[in-house]
Amino acid sequence: MRPPCEFVTKCVLPVVRSLIVRELINSYGFSQVVVAKMLGVTQATISHYLYSKRGKKYLEKVSSNEDIVQMVKKLADGVANGSVSDVELIARFCDVCSSIRSKRLLCDVQGELNVVGDACGLRKET
Repeated sequence: MRPPCEFVTKCVLPVVRSLIVRELINSYGFSQVVVAKMLGVTQATISHYLYSKRGKKYLEKVSSNEDIVQMVKKLADGVANGSVSDVELIARFCDVCSSIRSKRLLCDVQGELNVVGDACGLRKET
């Protein structure tokens, strides 16, 4: 059994990071090294996100949702222009993650991972 937070860490976060990395490199022309410094990770990590070694399985499903794409573009714009603080970056990142979960874009995956509870949908206890 796996807790819902493991689902988010293994499935949702890599997808969001991959989308942000792709946006910063493809739309803004930043190098992998520069993006790594912006996001506080290594260049190797950026390479993994860029070439779908992390988050690949779920990337297409999430990136086909226009609301998520727009949220990522706005977040990447703030990173590219340096107009968001680290705290705000984390908050926006969490907003994207919450939106993916609330839209239930990855619900089919939690069964594959033996996740206990409703990791994808922000279930409310009754």
